[in-house]
Amino acid sequence: MAKVWLKPIGNELSTFLPEKLYQAALREMEKREEPIRQARKEVRKGWGDKYEQRVHAKGKMTPYERIEYLKDEDSPWISVGSLVNYGLDFAGRSSPSAGVITTFVKVHGKYVLVIANDNRVASGAWWPRTPEKIIRAQEIALKLRIPVVYLVDCSGLYLPEQSKTFAGQRGAGHIFKMNSLLSAHQVPQIAGVFGDCIAGGGYMPIISDRVYMTDQAYMVIAGAALIKGSKAQKITSLDIGGANIHVHSSACADGRAPTDKEVLDLIKKDIQNLPTSAVPYYRGGIPPLPPAFPSSEIRGILPVDHRMGYPIREIIARLVDGSFFWEILPEVGKEIVVGIGRISGLYVGIIANNQDPTEHPEDPSRKRPGGILYQEGIAKTALFSSLCNEDGIPIIWLQDISGFDVGLEAEKQGLLGYGSNLIYTNSTNQTPMITLLLRKCSGAGYYAMAGLPYDPIVQLATPISRLAVMEGRTLAIGTFHTKLDENFEIVASTEEERREIEKGMKEVERRIEKDMDPLRAARDMDVDEVILLNEVRTYLEAFVEMCYQTTGYRRVKNPRIWSIHNIEALWRRARMGLL
Repeated sequence: MAKVWLKPIGNELSTFLPEKLYQAALREMEKREEPIRQARKEVRKGWGDKYEQRVHAKGKMTPYERIEYLKDEDSPWISVGSLVNYGLDFAGRSSPSAGVITTFVKVHGKYVLVIANDNRVASGAWWPRTPEKIIRAQEIALKLRIPVVYLVDCSGLYLPEQSKTFAGQRGAGHIFKMNSLLSAHQVPQIAGVFGDCIAGGGYMPIISDRVYMTDQAYMVIAGAALIKGSKAQKITSLDIGGANIHVHSSACADGRAPTDKEVLDLIKKDIQNLPTSAVPYYRGGIPPLPPAFPSSEIRGILPVDHRMGYPIREIIARLVDGSFFWEILPEVGKEIVVGIGRISGLYVGIIANNQDPTEHPEDPSRKRPGGILYQEGIAKTALFSSLCNEDGIPIIWLQDISGFDVGLEAEKQGLLGYGSNLIYTNSTNQTPMITLLLRKCSGAGYYAMAGLPYDPIVQLATPISRLAVMEGRTLAIGTFHTKLDENFEIVASTEEERREIEKGMKEVERRIEKDMDPLRAARDMDVDEVILLNEVRTYLEAFVEMCYQTTGYRRVKNPRIWSIHNIEALWRRARMGLL
Protein backbone atom coordinates (compact mmCIF):
# COMPACT_ATOMS: atom_id res chain seq x y z
CA MET A 1 0.00 0.00 0.00
CA ALA A 2 1.52 3.30 -1.11
CA LYS A 3 1.46 6.00 1.52
CA VAL A 4 2.14 9.70 1.41
CA TRP A 5 5.21 10.20 3.54
CA LEU A 6 5.34 13.89 4.34
CA LYS A 7 8.59 15.00 5.96
CA PRO A 8 9.40 17.99 8.14
CA ILE A 9 10.62 21.01 6.22
CA GLY A 10 11.93 24.40 7.31
CA ASN A 11 14.06 25.87 10.09
CA GLU A 12 13.81 28.38 12.87
CA LEU A 13 14.15 31.89 11.51
CA SER A 14 17.35 32.63 13.40
CA THR A 15 19.22 29.78 11.68
CA PHE A 16 19.08 31.30 8.20
CA LEU A 17 18.22 35.01 8.57
CA PRO A 18 19.90 37.42 11.00
CA GLU A 19 17.46 39.36 13.17
CA LYS A 20 18.74 42.69 11.88
CA LEU A 21 18.02 41.75 8.25
CA TYR A 22 14.65 40.30 9.20
CA GLN A 23 13.52 43.48 10.96
CA ALA A 24 14.75 45.63 8.07
CA ALA A 25 12.76 43.48 5.64
CA LEU A 26 9.65 43.84 7.82
CA ARG A 27 9.96 47.63 7.74
CA GLU A 28 10.27 47.62 3.95
CA MET A 29 7.29 45.30 3.63
CA GLU A 30 5.22 47.54 5.89
CA LYS A 31 5.84 50.42 3.47
CA ARG A 32 4.58 48.32 0.56
CA GLU A 33 1.53 47.10 2.49
CA GLU A 34 0.35 50.55 3.57
CA PRO A 35 -1.03 51.59 0.14
CA ILE A 36 -3.02 48.34 0.01
CA ARG A 37 -4.50 48.95 3.46
CA GLN A 38 -5.35 52.52 2.53
CA ALA A 39 -7.01 51.45 -0.72
CA ARG A 40 -9.11 48.91 1.15
CA LYS A 41 -10.31 51.55 3.60
CA GLU A 42 -11.32 53.89 0.77
CA VAL A 43 -13.19 51.13 -1.05
CA ARG A 44 -15.00 50.00 2.09
CA LYS A 45 -16.45 53.50 2.58
CA GLY A 46 -18.26 53.47 -0.76
CA TRP A 47 -19.41 57.02 -1.45
CA GLY A 48 -19.21 57.90 2.25
CA ASP A 49 -21.32 58.33 5.37
CA LYS A 50 -23.97 60.46 3.64
CA TYR A 51 -24.94 57.63 1.31
CA GLU A 52 -24.77 55.02 4.05
CA GLN A 53 -27.15 57.09 6.15
CA ARG A 54 -29.46 57.39 3.15
CA VAL A 55 -29.59 53.58 2.93
CA HIS A 56 -30.33 53.24 6.65
CA ALA A 57 -33.05 55.91 6.41
CA LYS A 58 -34.89 53.62 3.99
CA GLY A 59 -34.78 50.83 6.57
CA LYS A 60 -32.24 48.89 4.52
CA MET A 61 -28.82 47.42 5.26
CA THR A 62 -25.60 48.16 3.39
CA PRO A 63 -24.05 45.28 1.41
CA TYR A 64 -21.34 44.74 4.02
CA GLU A 65 -23.98 44.56 6.76
CA ARG A 66 -26.00 42.06 4.75
CA ILE A 67 -23.00 39.82 4.17
CA GLU A 68 -21.92 40.06 7.81
CA TYR A 69 -25.42 38.98 8.89
CA LEU A 70 -25.51 36.16 6.32
CA LYS A 71 -22.15 34.53 7.02
CA ASP A 72 -21.11 32.30 9.88
CA GLU A 73 -19.68 34.28 12.77
CA ASP A 74 -16.21 32.73 12.45
CA SER A 75 -16.06 32.81 8.65
CA PRO A 76 -13.31 34.85 6.99
CA TRP A 77 -14.04 37.25 4.14
CA ILE A 78 -12.31 35.83 1.06
CA SER A 79 -12.83 38.77 -1.27
CA VAL A 80 -11.99 38.87 -4.96
CA GLY A 81 -12.00 41.96 -7.15
CA SER A 82 -12.22 44.37 -4.22
CA LEU A 83 -9.87 46.87 -5.89
CA VAL A 84 -11.42 46.85 -9.38
CA ASN A 85 -11.66 50.43 -10.73
CA TYR A 86 -9.63 51.74 -7.78
CA GLY A 87 -8.48 55.30 -8.47
CA LEU A 88 -10.39 55.69 -11.73
CA ASP A 89 -12.51 58.76 -12.41
CA PHE A 90 -15.76 58.66 -14.37
CA ALA A 91 -16.71 62.27 -15.11
CA GLY A 92 -15.94 63.25 -11.53
CA ARG A 93 -17.43 60.15 -9.90
CA SER A 94 -15.62 57.15 -8.45
CA SER A 95 -16.89 53.58 -8.47
CA PRO A 96 -15.42 51.90 -5.37
CA SER A 97 -15.03 48.18 -6.02
CA ALA A 98 -16.93 48.74 -9.28
CA GLY A 99 -20.10 49.12 -7.23
CA VAL A 100 -20.37 45.44 -6.32
CA ILE A 101 -18.91 43.22 -3.59
CA THR A 102 -17.83 39.70 -4.57
CA THR A 103 -16.64 37.55 -1.69
CA PHE A 104 -16.59 33.96 -0.52
CA VAL A 105 -17.89 33.31 3.00
CA LYS A 106 -19.10 30.32 4.96
CA VAL A 107 -22.80 29.87 5.64
CA HIS A 108 -23.74 26.87 7.80
CA GLY A 109 -20.20 25.56 7.36
CA LYS A 110 -20.21 25.70 3.55
CA TYR A 111 -18.46 28.25 1.36
CA VAL A 112 -20.74 30.30 -0.88
CA LEU A 113 -20.01 33.11 -3.30
CA VAL A 114 -21.86 36.31 -2.43
CA ILE A 115 -22.40 38.92 -5.15
CA ALA A 116 -23.85 42.06 -3.56
CA ASN A 117 -24.63 45.39 -5.22
CA ASP A 118 -23.31 48.35 -3.24
CA ASN A 119 -26.45 50.45 -2.67
CA ARG A 120 -24.23 53.30 -1.37
CA VAL A 121 -22.70 53.81 -4.83
CA ALA A 122 -25.14 55.12 -7.47
CA SER A 123 -27.89 52.92 -5.98
CA GLY A 124 -25.96 49.77 -6.87
CA ALA A 125 -25.57 50.62 -10.56
CA TRP A 126 -23.26 48.69 -12.90
CA TRP A 127 -20.15 50.62 -13.93
CA PRO A 128 -17.42 49.85 -16.45
CA ARG A 129 -15.90 46.52 -15.31
CA THR A 130 -18.83 45.70 -12.99
CA PRO A 131 -20.08 43.01 -15.40
CA GLU A 132 -16.55 41.62 -15.89
CA LYS A 133 -16.09 41.47 -12.13
CA ILE A 134 -19.39 39.65 -11.60
CA ILE A 135 -18.63 37.26 -14.47
CA ARG A 136 -15.15 36.50 -13.09
CA ALA A 137 -16.62 35.62 -9.67
CA GLN A 138 -19.28 33.44 -11.34
CA GLU A 139 -16.53 31.63 -13.28
CA ILE A 140 -14.72 30.78 -10.04
CA ALA A 141 -17.95 29.49 -8.51
CA LEU A 142 -18.68 27.40 -11.62
CA LYS A 143 -15.24 25.79 -11.64
CA LEU A 144 -15.58 24.87 -7.96
CA ARG A 145 -19.35 24.19 -7.97
CA ILE A 146 -19.75 26.67 -5.11
CA PRO A 147 -23.31 27.94 -4.37
CA VAL A 148 -23.94 31.54 -5.42
CA VAL A 149 -25.96 34.08 -3.44
CA TYR A 150 -27.04 37.29 -5.18
CA LEU A 151 -27.93 40.22 -2.91
CA VAL A 152 -29.60 42.46 -5.48
CA ASP A 153 -30.12 46.19 -5.00
CA CYS A 154 -29.33 47.50 -8.47
CA SER A 155 -30.57 50.49 -10.45
CA GLY A 156 -29.26 49.05 -13.72
CA LEU A 157 -26.39 50.32 -15.86
CA TYR A 158 -24.70 53.58 -14.88
CA LEU A 159 -26.05 55.21 -18.03
CA PRO A 160 -23.36 57.88 -18.61
CA GLU A 161 -20.88 54.99 -19.09
CA GLN A 162 -23.27 52.46 -20.66
CA SER A 163 -21.19 52.10 -23.83
CA LYS A 164 -18.45 50.43 -21.80
CA THR A 165 -20.72 47.89 -20.12
CA PHE A 166 -23.47 46.96 -22.57
CA ALA A 167 -22.37 45.47 -25.85
CA GLY A 168 -19.05 43.59 -25.46
CA GLN A 169 -18.50 39.85 -25.24
CA ARG A 170 -18.09 40.18 -21.47
CA GLY A 171 -20.61 42.98 -21.14
CA ALA A 172 -23.64 42.93 -18.86
CA GLY A 173 -25.50 40.34 -20.92
CA HIS A 174 -22.81 37.71 -20.30
CA ILE A 175 -23.80 37.70 -16.61
CA PHE A 176 -27.09 36.08 -17.59
CA LYS A 177 -25.26 33.47 -19.67
CA MET A 178 -23.21 32.65 -16.58
CA ASN A 179 -26.46 32.39 -14.58
CA SER A 180 -27.60 29.85 -17.16
CA LEU A 181 -24.34 27.88 -17.16
CA LEU A 182 -24.35 27.70 -13.36
CA SER A 183 -27.90 26.39 -13.50
CA ALA A 184 -27.01 23.88 -16.23
CA HIS A 185 -24.21 22.51 -14.02
CA GLN A 186 -26.58 22.27 -11.04
CA VAL A 187 -24.78 24.94 -9.03
CA PRO A 188 -27.27 26.31 -6.48
CA GLN A 189 -28.18 29.99 -6.98
CA ILE A 190 -30.25 31.94 -4.48
CA ALA A 191 -31.24 35.59 -4.86
CA GLY A 192 -32.45 38.15 -2.37
CA VAL A 193 -33.92 41.34 -3.85
CA PHE A 194 -33.80 44.29 -1.46
CA GLY A 195 -34.65 47.35 -3.52
CA ASP A 196 -34.09 48.46 -7.11
CA CYS A 197 -33.87 45.63 -9.62
CA ILE A 198 -34.18 47.26 -13.01
CA ALA A 199 -33.50 46.06 -16.58
CA GLY A 200 -30.37 43.84 -16.51
CA GLY A 201 -30.49 43.85 -12.74
CA GLY A 202 -33.96 42.35 -13.08
CA TYR A 203 -32.67 39.42 -15.12
CA MET A 204 -29.84 38.47 -12.77
CA PRO A 205 -31.99 36.89 -10.04
CA ILE A 206 -34.62 35.28 -12.28
CA ILE A 207 -32.63 32.17 -13.27
CA SER A 208 -31.80 31.53 -9.59
CA ASP A 209 -33.35 28.49 -7.92
CA ARG A 210 -34.87 30.70 -5.23
CA VAL A 211 -35.83 34.38 -5.37
CA TYR A 212 -36.92 36.26 -2.24
CA MET A 213 -38.05 39.89 -2.10
CA THR A 214 -38.47 42.44 0.65
CA ASP A 215 -41.66 44.47 0.70
CA GLN A 216 -39.86 47.52 -0.67
CA ALA A 217 -38.12 45.62 -3.48
CA TYR A 218 -39.18 45.47 -7.09
CA MET A 219 -38.04 43.72 -10.28
CA VAL A 220 -38.89 45.43 -13.56
CA ILE A 221 -37.78 45.42 -17.17
CA ALA A 222 -38.35 49.19 -17.18
CA GLY A 223 -38.83 51.45 -14.15
CA ALA A 224 -41.66 53.86 -13.47
CA ALA A 225 -39.81 56.86 -14.93
CA LEU A 226 -39.43 55.15 -18.29
CA ILE A 227 -43.03 53.91 -18.27
CA LYS A 228 -44.30 57.42 -17.55
CA GLY A 229 -42.22 58.78 -20.39
CA SER A 230 -43.23 56.21 -22.99
CA LYS A 231 -46.85 55.50 -22.02
CA ALA A 232 -47.86 58.56 -20.00
CA GLN A 233 -48.98 56.31 -17.15
CA LYS A 234 -48.85 57.42 -13.51
CA ILE A 235 -47.49 54.38 -11.75
CA THR A 236 -44.73 53.46 -9.30
CA SER A 237 -42.07 50.79 -9.71
CA LEU A 238 -43.60 48.88 -6.78
CA ASP A 239 -46.92 48.89 -8.64
CA ILE A 240 -45.22 47.50 -11.73
CA GLY A 241 -43.03 44.80 -10.21
CA GLY A 242 -43.18 44.70 -6.43
CA ALA A 243 -43.47 41.61 -4.24
CA ASN A 244 -47.25 41.63 -4.64
CA ILE A 245 -46.85 41.13 -8.39
CA HIS A 246 -43.94 38.69 -8.49
CA VAL A 247 -44.75 36.49 -5.50
CA HIS A 248 -48.54 36.33 -5.92
CA SER A 249 -49.13 36.89 -9.64
CA SER A 250 -46.18 36.43 -12.03
CA ALA A 251 -44.45 33.67 -9.97
CA CYS A 252 -41.09 35.28 -10.76
CA ALA A 253 -40.27 35.23 -7.03
CA ASP A 254 -40.70 32.45 -4.47
CA GLY A 255 -41.24 34.36 -1.26
CA ARG A 256 -41.36 37.71 0.47
CA ALA A 257 -40.49 39.15 3.86
CA PRO A 258 -40.80 42.62 5.37
CA THR A 259 -37.11 43.30 6.08
CA ASP A 260 -33.60 42.63 4.85
CA LYS A 261 -32.79 40.37 7.79
CA GLU A 262 -35.86 38.22 7.26
CA VAL A 263 -34.98 37.69 3.60
CA LEU A 264 -31.41 36.82 4.63
CA ASP A 265 -32.84 34.31 7.10
CA LEU A 266 -34.73 32.63 4.25
CA ILE A 267 -31.50 32.44 2.24
CA LYS A 268 -29.60 30.96 5.20
CA LYS A 269 -32.29 28.31 5.64
CA ASP A 270 -31.98 27.28 1.98
CA ILE A 271 -28.20 27.01 2.26
CA GLN A 272 -28.59 24.90 5.39
CA ASN A 273 -30.68 22.45 3.34
CA LEU A 274 -27.93 21.95 0.76
CA PRO A 275 -25.54 18.96 1.08
CA THR A 276 -22.86 19.34 3.72
CA SER A 277 -19.26 20.08 2.79
CA ALA A 278 -17.15 17.09 1.74
CA VAL A 279 -14.05 18.62 3.33
CA PRO A 280 -14.13 16.41 6.49
CA TYR A 281 -14.45 13.33 4.26
CA TYR A 282 -11.45 14.25 2.11
CA ARG A 283 -9.36 15.03 5.16
CA GLY A 284 -9.56 11.32 5.94
CA GLY A 285 -9.46 11.79 9.67
CA ILE A 286 -6.39 14.06 9.55
CA PRO A 287 -7.17 17.34 11.33
CA PRO A 288 -5.92 20.63 9.93
CA LEU A 289 -2.73 21.86 11.56
CA PRO A 290 -1.05 25.25 11.58
CA PRO A 291 2.47 25.34 10.12
CA ALA A 292 5.22 24.59 12.63
CA PHE A 293 6.64 28.04 11.89
CA PRO A 294 4.47 31.17 11.92
CA SER A 295 3.11 32.19 8.52
CA SER A 296 3.55 35.81 9.59
CA GLU A 297 7.33 35.35 9.26
CA ILE A 298 6.98 35.30 5.46
CA ARG A 299 6.70 39.11 5.62
CA GLY A 300 10.36 39.31 6.66
CA ILE A 301 11.69 36.36 4.65
CA LEU A 302 10.49 37.55 1.25
CA PRO A 303 12.70 40.49 0.21
CA VAL A 304 11.07 43.56 -1.29
CA ASP A 305 14.05 43.95 -3.63
CA HIS A 306 13.29 41.58 -6.53
CA ARG A 307 17.01 41.10 -7.20
CA MET A 308 17.58 39.43 -3.84
CA GLY A 309 17.15 35.70 -3.30
CA TYR A 310 15.50 33.83 -0.44
CA PRO A 311 14.98 30.16 0.54
CA ILE A 312 11.71 29.08 -1.10
CA ARG A 313 11.41 25.97 1.07
CA GLU A 314 11.20 28.23 4.12
CA ILE A 315 8.18 29.92 2.50
CA ILE A 316 6.57 26.53 1.85
CA ALA A 317 7.30 25.48 5.45
CA ARG A 318 5.25 28.46 6.65
CA LEU A 319 2.27 27.61 4.45
CA VAL A 320 1.72 23.84 4.72
CA ASP A 321 0.14 22.02 7.67
CA GLY A 322 2.65 21.11 10.35
CA SER A 323 5.43 22.18 7.95
CA PHE A 324 5.34 18.67 6.44
CA PHE A 325 6.16 18.30 2.73
CA TRP A 326 6.98 15.52 0.27
CA GLU A 327 9.37 16.97 -2.33
CA ILE A 328 9.28 15.13 -5.66
CA LEU A 329 12.48 14.70 -7.74
CA PRO A 330 14.54 17.18 -5.71
CA GLU A 331 17.76 16.25 -7.57
CA VAL A 332 16.36 17.20 -10.97
CA GLY A 333 15.60 20.67 -12.32
CA LYS A 334 16.58 22.33 -9.07
CA GLU A 335 15.36 25.75 -10.20
CA ILE A 336 11.86 24.42 -9.48
CA VAL A 337 10.58 22.87 -6.25
CA VAL A 338 7.57 20.54 -6.60
CA GLY A 339 5.89 18.35 -4.03
CA ILE A 340 2.87 17.45 -1.92
CA GLY A 341 1.71 18.97 1.35
CA ARG A 342 -1.53 19.53 3.20
CA ILE A 343 -3.35 22.80 3.74
CA SER A 344 -6.35 22.73 6.06
CA GLY A 345 -5.86 18.97 6.25
CA LEU A 346 -6.28 18.52 2.48
CA TYR A 347 -3.68 17.39 -0.05
CA VAL A 348 -2.29 19.96 -2.48
CA GLY A 349 0.51 19.99 -4.99
CA ILE A 350 2.94 22.89 -4.80
CA ILE A 351 5.09 24.22 -7.66
CA ALA A 352 7.50 27.01 -6.71
CA ASN A 353 10.38 28.91 -8.31
CA ASN A 354 13.69 28.49 -6.50
CA GLN A 355 15.65 31.76 -6.30
CA ASP A 356 18.97 30.17 -5.31
CA PRO A 357 21.66 29.73 -7.98
CA THR A 358 21.88 26.08 -9.07
CA GLU A 359 24.68 24.09 -10.63
CA HIS A 360 24.62 23.34 -14.35
CA PRO A 361 23.64 19.65 -14.82
CA GLU A 362 26.52 19.02 -17.25
CA ASP A 363 29.10 21.18 -15.52
CA PRO A 364 28.69 21.44 -11.72
CA SER A 365 31.37 24.13 -11.57
CA ARG A 366 29.02 26.50 -13.40
CA LYS A 367 26.20 28.24 -11.54
CA ARG A 368 22.93 29.26 -13.14
CA PRO A 369 20.73 32.11 -11.79
CA GLY A 370 17.59 31.17 -9.89
CA GLY A 371 14.06 32.22 -10.81
CA ILE A 372 14.54 31.07 -14.43
CA LEU A 373 13.16 27.99 -16.19
CA TYR A 374 15.71 25.59 -17.71
CA GLN A 375 15.13 22.35 -19.60
CA GLU A 376 15.03 19.99 -16.63
CA GLY A 377 12.87 22.28 -14.51
CA ILE A 378 10.35 22.73 -17.33
CA ALA A 379 10.14 18.96 -17.84
CA LYS A 380 9.74 18.34 -14.10
CA THR A 381 7.06 21.00 -13.79
CA ALA A 382 5.08 19.66 -16.76
CA LEU A 383 5.29 16.11 -15.45
CA PHE A 384 4.25 17.04 -11.92
CA SER A 385 1.42 19.27 -13.15
CA SER A 386 0.16 16.41 -15.35
CA LEU A 387 0.35 13.89 -12.49
CA CYS A 388 -1.53 16.19 -10.12
CA ASN A 389 -4.22 16.51 -12.76
CA GLU A 390 -4.34 12.74 -13.20
CA ASP A 391 -4.66 12.22 -9.44
CA GLY A 392 -7.09 15.09 -8.84
CA ILE A 393 -4.74 17.03 -6.56
CA PRO A 394 -5.24 20.83 -6.59
CA ILE A 395 -2.08 22.73 -7.53
CA ILE A 396 -0.75 25.86 -5.84
CA TRP A 397 1.71 27.80 -7.98
CA LEU A 398 4.13 30.01 -6.02
CA GLN A 399 5.36 32.24 -8.81
CA ASP A 400 8.53 34.34 -8.67
CA ILE A 401 9.99 34.06 -12.14
CA SER A 402 12.11 36.14 -14.48
CA GLY A 403 11.31 33.98 -17.51
CA PHE A 404 12.75 31.15 -19.60
CA ASP A 405 16.44 30.57 -20.22
CA VAL A 406 17.58 32.20 -23.46
CA GLY A 407 20.55 31.85 -25.76
CA LEU A 408 22.22 29.24 -27.98
CA GLU A 409 22.21 26.47 -25.39
CA ALA A 410 18.53 27.00 -24.60
CA GLU A 411 17.55 26.84 -28.28
CA LYS A 412 19.68 23.74 -28.94
CA GLN A 413 17.98 22.01 -26.01
CA GLY A 414 14.58 22.77 -27.51
CA LEU A 415 13.16 24.96 -24.75
CA LEU A 416 10.44 26.14 -27.12
CA GLY A 417 9.20 22.57 -27.37
CA TYR A 418 9.50 21.83 -23.65
CA GLY A 419 7.77 25.10 -22.86
CA SER A 420 4.95 24.26 -25.24
CA ASN A 421 4.53 20.92 -23.48
CA LEU A 422 4.14 22.74 -20.15
CA ILE A 423 1.72 25.27 -21.67
CA TYR A 424 -0.35 22.42 -23.13
CA THR A 425 -0.44 20.59 -19.80
CA ASN A 426 -1.59 23.64 -17.86
CA SER A 427 -4.12 24.55 -20.56
CA THR A 428 -5.80 21.13 -20.43
CA ASN A 429 -5.65 20.48 -16.68
CA GLN A 430 -9.01 19.83 -15.04
CA THR A 431 -7.72 19.88 -11.49
CA PRO A 432 -8.13 23.28 -9.76
CA MET A 433 -5.07 25.53 -9.89
CA ILE A 434 -4.39 28.45 -7.54
CA THR A 435 -1.72 30.97 -8.57
CA LEU A 436 0.05 33.22 -6.08
CA LEU A 437 2.33 35.90 -7.54
CA LEU A 438 4.91 36.18 -4.80
CA ARG A 439 7.12 38.71 -6.54
CA LYS A 440 8.38 38.65 -10.15
CA CYS A 441 5.95 37.48 -12.86
CA SER A 442 7.79 38.15 -16.09
CA GLY A 443 7.55 37.18 -19.72
CA ALA A 444 6.56 33.71 -20.90
CA GLY A 445 7.52 32.41 -17.46
CA TYR A 446 4.37 34.09 -16.13
CA TYR A 447 2.35 32.04 -18.58
CA ALA A 448 4.25 28.80 -17.89
CA MET A 449 3.65 29.12 -14.14
CA ALA A 450 -0.15 29.14 -14.63
CA GLY A 451 -0.68 32.88 -14.96
CA LEU A 452 -4.22 34.22 -15.36
CA PRO A 453 -4.44 33.50 -19.12
CA TYR A 454 -4.28 29.79 -18.22
CA ASP A 455 -7.43 29.86 -16.13
CA PRO A 456 -6.38 29.17 -12.56
CA ILE A 457 -9.45 29.31 -10.35
CA VAL A 458 -7.92 32.40 -8.77
CA GLN A 459 -4.78 34.50 -9.18
CA LEU A 460 -3.60 36.34 -6.09
CA ALA A 461 -0.97 39.06 -5.87
CA THR A 462 1.06 40.41 -2.96
CA PRO A 463 2.08 44.02 -2.27
CA ILE A 464 5.41 43.33 -4.04
CA SER A 465 4.13 41.47 -7.12
CA ARG A 466 5.67 42.77 -10.36
CA LEU A 467 3.64 41.74 -13.42
CA ALA A 468 5.22 42.70 -16.77
CA VAL A 469 6.89 41.32 -19.88
CA MET A 470 10.25 42.22 -18.33
CA GLU A 471 11.77 44.48 -15.70
CA GLY A 472 11.92 48.21 -16.46
CA ARG A 473 15.69 48.39 -16.90
CA THR A 474 15.74 45.34 -19.20
CA LEU A 475 12.89 46.71 -21.29
CA ALA A 476 14.64 50.08 -21.60
CA ILE A 477 17.76 48.33 -22.89
CA GLY A 478 15.65 46.40 -25.40
CA THR A 479 13.91 49.56 -26.56
CA PHE A 480 17.16 51.49 -27.10
CA HIS A 481 19.39 48.55 -28.07
CA THR A 482 20.40 50.18 -31.37
CA LYS A 483 21.88 53.06 -29.36
CA LEU A 484 23.93 50.81 -27.04
CA ASP A 485 27.17 48.85 -27.34
CA GLU A 486 27.62 45.19 -26.36
CA ASN A 487 28.08 46.25 -22.72
CA PHE A 488 24.81 48.23 -22.85
CA GLU A 489 26.64 51.54 -22.68
CA ILE A 490 25.17 54.46 -24.65
CA VAL A 491 26.79 55.15 -28.01
CA ALA A 492 26.30 58.77 -29.11
CA SER A 493 28.10 61.24 -31.34
CA THR A 494 27.38 64.24 -29.11
CA GLU A 495 26.82 64.87 -25.41
CA GLU A 496 23.35 66.23 -26.19
CA GLU A 497 22.44 63.02 -28.00
CA ARG A 498 23.77 60.94 -25.08
CA ARG A 499 21.64 62.90 -22.58
CA GLU A 500 18.57 62.47 -24.82
CA ILE A 501 19.05 58.69 -24.98
CA GLU A 502 19.65 58.49 -21.25
CA LYS A 503 16.50 60.51 -20.60
CA GLY A 504 14.46 58.25 -22.89
CA MET A 505 15.73 55.10 -21.17
CA LYS A 506 14.89 56.45 -17.73
CA GLU A 507 11.39 57.42 -18.90
CA VAL A 508 10.74 53.91 -20.24
CA GLU A 509 12.05 52.36 -17.03
CA ARG A 510 9.93 54.71 -14.89
CA ARG A 511 6.77 53.97 -16.88
CA ILE A 512 7.26 50.20 -16.72
CA GLU A 513 7.94 50.33 -12.99
CA LYS A 514 4.68 52.26 -12.55
CA ASP A 515 2.80 49.71 -14.66
CA MET A 516 4.03 46.92 -12.37
CA ASP A 517 2.19 48.34 -9.36
CA PRO A 518 -0.06 45.54 -7.98
CA LEU A 519 -2.79 48.10 -7.26
CA ARG A 520 -2.92 48.86 -10.97
CA ALA A 521 -3.06 45.14 -11.78
CA ALA A 522 -6.00 44.75 -9.38
CA ARG A 523 -7.72 47.86 -10.76
CA ASP A 524 -7.51 46.44 -14.30
CA MET A 525 -8.47 42.87 -13.25
CA ASP A 526 -5.06 41.44 -14.20
CA VAL A 527 -5.13 39.81 -10.77
CA ASP A 528 -8.16 38.73 -8.75
CA GLU A 529 -7.02 40.22 -5.46
CA VAL A 530 -4.01 41.80 -3.77
CA ILE A 531 -3.55 40.19 -0.37
CA LEU A 532 -1.14 40.93 2.45
CA LEU A 533 1.45 38.29 3.17
CA ASN A 534 -0.03 37.51 6.58
CA GLU A 535 -3.30 36.69 4.74
CA VAL A 536 -1.79 34.16 2.33
CA ARG A 537 -2.35 31.12 4.52
CA THR A 538 -6.00 32.15 5.20
CA TYR A 539 -6.73 32.58 1.49
CA LEU A 540 -5.07 29.27 0.61
CA GLU A 541 -6.99 27.45 3.34
CA ALA A 542 -10.25 28.83 2.00
CA PHE A 543 -9.67 28.07 -1.66
CA VAL A 544 -8.25 24.61 -0.96
CA GLU A 545 -11.36 23.82 1.09
CA MET A 546 -13.50 25.06 -1.80
CA CYS A 547 -11.62 22.68 -4.13
CA TYR A 548 -12.82 19.76 -2.03
CA GLN A 549 -16.21 21.04 -0.80
CA THR A 550 -18.29 19.40 -3.53
CA THR A 551 -18.08 15.74 -4.58
CA GLY A 552 -18.85 14.10 -7.90
CA TYR A 553 -17.89 16.76 -10.43
CA ARG A 554 -14.17 16.03 -10.84
CA ARG A 555 -11.73 13.17 -10.35
CA VAL A 556 -10.25 12.90 -6.85
CA LYS A 557 -8.21 9.70 -6.49
CA ASN A 558 -7.42 8.29 -3.09
CA PRO A 559 -3.71 8.55 -2.24
CA ARG A 560 -3.09 4.79 -2.51
CA ILE A 561 -3.50 4.89 -6.28
CA TRP A 562 -1.77 8.16 -7.09
CA SER A 563 0.32 8.09 -10.26
CA ILE A 564 2.90 10.21 -8.45
CA HIS A 565 3.96 7.12 -6.47
CA ASN A 566 5.06 5.42 -9.71
CA ILE A 567 7.42 8.26 -10.66
CA GLU A 568 8.91 8.37 -7.17
CA ALA A 569 9.44 4.58 -7.12
CA LEU A 570 11.14 4.52 -10.51
CA TRP A 571 13.36 7.48 -9.68
CA ARG A 572 14.38 5.90 -6.38
CA ARG A 573 15.47 2.71 -8.20
CA ALA A 574 17.29 4.77 -10.84
CA ARG A 575 19.32 6.48 -8.11
CA MET A 576 20.24 3.05 -6.74
CA GLY A 577 21.51 2.05 -10.21
CA LEU A 578 18.84 -0.60 -10.62
CA LEU A 579 17.33 0.84 -13.80
